[in-house]
Amino acid sequence: MAHQTNRPDPQDDRTGKGPFTSNQGAPISDDFNTLRAGSRGPALLEDFLFREKIFHFDHERIPERVVHARGAGAHGTFRLHTPIPELTRAGLFTDTQRETEVFVRFSTVVGSRGSTDLPRDVRGFAIKFYTQEGIFDLVGNNIPVFFIQDAINFPDLVHSLKPEERSEIPQAASAHNTFWDFASLMPETAHMVMWLMSDRAIPRSYRMMQGFGVNTLKLVNQNGEGTLVKFHLKPTLGVHSVVWDEAQKISGKNPDFHREDLWDNIEKGNFPSWELGVQVITAEVEEQLDFDVLDATKVIPEELVPIRFIGTMELNRNPTNFFSETEQVAFHPGHLVPGIDVSDDPLLQGRLFSYLDTQLSRLGSPNFHELPINRPKSPTRNFRREGAMRHDIPDDSGNYNPHSDPKSACPFLSSILNGGQGFRSHHQEVTGEKLRKRSATFSDHFTQAAIFYRSQTAIGQKHIQDAFSFELGKVTREEVRTRYLGILSVIDTSLASTVATRLGLPAPEGLSEETVMTARQIFEEYPVLPEHDQPTYPSLTVEYHAPSNSIATRRIAALAAEGFDMEEYLGMQQALTSLGAELLLLGPHFGQLRASNGEGLNVDHTFLTMDSALFDSVYLVGGPQSQQKVTTDLQAKAYLEDAYKHNKFIAIGSGPVQQSSNLLGNSSMPVDEGIVPLVSPDGFELFAKALSMHRYWSRELAATQKI
Repeated sequence: MAHQTNRPDPQDDRTGKGPFTSNQGAPISDDFNTLRAGSRGPALLEDFLFREKIFHFDHERIPERVVHARGAGAHGTFRLHTPIPELTRAGLFTDTQRETEVFVRFSTVVGSRGSTDLPRDVRGFAIKFYTQEGIFDLVGNNIPVFFIQDAINFPDLVHSLKPEERSEIPQAASAHNTFWDFASLMPETAHMVMWLMSDRAIPRSYRMMQGFGVNTLKLVNQNGEGTLVKFHLKPTLGVHSVVWDEAQKISGKNPDFHREDLWDNIEKGNFPSWELGVQVITAEVEEQLDFDVLDATKVIPEELVPIRFIGTMELNRNPTNFFSETEQVAFHPGHLVPGIDVSDDPLLQGRLFSYLDTQLSRLGSPNFHELPINRPKSPTRNFRREGAMRHDIPDDSGNYNPHSDPKSACPFLSSILNGGQGFRSHHQEVTGEKLRKRSATFSDHFTQAAIFYRSQTAIGQKHIQDAFSFELGKVTREEVRTRYLGILSVIDTSLASTVATRLGLPAPEGLSEETVMTARQIFEEYPVLPEHDQPTYPSLTVEYHAPSNSIATRRIAALAAEGFDMEEYLGMQQALTSLGAELLLLGPHFGQLRASNGEGLNVDHTFLTMDSALFDSVYLVGGPQSQQKVTTDLQAKAYLEDAYKHNKFIAIGSGPVQQSSNLLGNSSMPVDEGIVPLVSPDGFELFAKALSMHRYWSRELAATQKI
């Protein structure tokens, strides 16, 4: 008899046309909802299907992080200035005499470790607080909402965002078929996608980003009373972004732009800082909101619930070793201290399992907490033993709890030893059927997406239109583009119409049948809300959070050649430096550049070694001879052309260029209020004031109206 091999059964269909199954072949009826106690209740540990899915996802790649692989970190401190003992008993939020050490890691989400800092992407913003009561990790992003509501869908989201499986293309980009296919079938992503298409996804600097806890957490006071909160961080330097064309050029010229910016400024003593605050969600506030605060795809505008700022975080020390600290730091939403607890947010419930599980794959041991960057500053006492890479060397013979060995101490539970000051989960009643079902209060996916778009300024809306046109324009499957236009048509008909026209497609009237069918797998009833008058909230815009009185740490490129006006240059340098900005001299070559008075200055960079996209503004130094040489140098001209195109303010020194009504004689670059001539005695001050506005957006809007 011939040898029989274990051949696949012909009926074993792996094309996706058969029933959805677990890794063990069991048919699955619901792959969208975690098993929970009641539709708004906590997730249940017995959900073996969720654990199988997330466990497999967490261990897909080693040792690089699956998401947030590319990052930068820094050490610093948190100082409380406004205690909130009525909300929490956590010492870092009640004791103003403390200075709590922190380590912060910023990151992109999608790209690998070797990718660029400037893709259109969400940015991670994770903080490790080394408190006297242990580690508290606030693991958030620079955008306050997320793509999905239930963590069981996270592997699918990331698979769609990552490079396509067959080609490993594209890297660190969402402009491809798989992401938009997923997003077009999962309407709960609509709100987050609006944020992703806004300028929030291309920040100027890590130092100029807001931070958000994203998930709803809970503070617990001394009396055991719990209050839901959202955490916020607002940068002292304001919130600023780059434009898309600029981001692409920065990626080519300096892919380490954000990492270098953070490192260099800390080395120079320009310590970035943020105000940390909380939105307090009392039962009364929760009752008044028309959305569910446990839904991570929703944001609470500041106009509805003001932020109570309670302390200042400053980053003041770079890592000693990137790998040992930034790469090995391990965050986890379950790293909590007494007085801080979790909510029933289904996204958070899944993260509580996933993050801890991930560390075993990344760092190879359950002892990752003993690495210096992860080790708490407070002492640890328990009977966790052995495991790979154990650092501690216990010298006692009692390794179980409780024990009575007289030769070794047995730590008592805090409830016995110090009057119950240890961590205690907030007591709450949990009732409900055991089921896979999402609360009906999670079913509105479009109202906040529409509010976000309509709250934007004119330039903000234009950039969102441009972003959708670019991203969907890269999608090669027309049915996917058409399907997502249907989602846009529900959010805002004018937005859908604009993008559809640019794609050469008709604007659909509502969602596709495939989208609705997928949505109904998650919700028994799936509402599509018609457009109606919605409030607008300025706090949802970038401009709302950009201060108008500071140019600290801005970088200005001074373009000059032989024969430049030394007196004018030094006057500009003094004016900008006094306000905390940095003026760098760029010339056609390294070494000394001779001024018209015969004196010389050392060039910081040449036109070839730097690029306009790497500066916040450009200054064409005065002097007829210098300006003549600069404006005939192709690389130097590109500085001015790009600065103009990217809506930057441009200072023009005394000379022939200042007399022209068009920049460089180019009629497509008419002189506007974003071009600041240095002819008046207060020219330097006028330029500095203009810089504090960050960009001259009217230039882009005016150009758009002419088309």
